[in-house]
Amino acid sequence: MQENGYVVAVKPSARRLSAAAGQWVNERGPHREFETKALARRWAGELSTPGARLWVQDAVPNDPTPIDGYLVGTGRERGLRARDGRGEQATLDRLDRLDRLDRAAGTTFE
Repeated sequence: MQENGYVVAVKPSARRLSAAAGQWVNERGPHREFETKALARRWAGELSTPGARLWVQDAVPNDPTPIDGYLVGTGRERGLRARDGRGEQATLDRLDRLDRLDRAAGTTFE
């Protein structure tokens, strides 16, 4: 942990789920320094959306990098959960049907 401030590295999961996180990395690089961990957590909350939750995960104490934490995220599977919104496990038949619909419509969700 840094003596002054709290340094966050933006992980790929956060960049995939949040356009704002991706824009930050493109414009300023993969790290952001905050005065406190609480401010880093607030930023993660501001970047979160209803379908994508971002949070700050502490780096392990023996991490040799100057990073204090990581901005990471989790969210719904694009394509399946966004269209299927029932929140239950999909069957392979339903996945195959959705894949066929995607191909017929000329869209992909990778």
